[in-house]
Amino acid sequence: MKIAWGITGAGDKLLETLEIIRILNREKEFDFEVFLSKAGLLVSKYYNIYEELVDNFEKVWLEKDANTPFLAGRLQMKEFASFIVAPATSNTIAKVAVGISDTLLTNAIIQGIKGNIPVYIMPTDLKVGETITILPNGRELKLRVRKEDVLNVNKLKDIEGIKILERPEQLIDVLKILDR
Repeated sequence: MKIAWGITGAGDKLLETLEIIRILNREKEFDFEVFLSKAGLLVSKYYNIYEELVDNFEKVWLEKDANTPFLAGRLQMKEFASFIVAPATSNTIAKVAVGISDTLLTNAIIQGIKGNIPVYIMPTDLKVGETITILPNGRELKLRVRKEDVLNVNKLKDIEGIKILERPEQLIDVLKILDR
């Protein structure tokens, strides 16, 4: 089963997500293609995983513009069983919440929904308050999650065709259900 995985500029839970997807990809029942936004490319290099992506996944695509590579069209033509965006920045979430599709991943999310492709998004900002993320050097970084960001996540929960994931581990159950 072919799955599109979009990586935004979010570092929170990126390493955990990569580990789970790498395991699922190795099982060979899933064939992941990786799509990096411009910020996703920067973050993958910052977290020292870009080479790991290239080594572990057959196809790793880099955003040139909102339609290049042509992920939106491939989703609508049902080349993929689903589209996963994990982790997703508050910027990506805000754009999708108001229908802005000016990047590779936001365009693919909106067009994927129109093509009835299941879209799974794992936002970084789920609950108002403080959250702790782990930096590439292992240090903890405390961040404040704003109510505006959580409101945007809640808007996505109301959009038909989008399912919100809270933890990378949920990908296992979601993909096993799709594989039935």
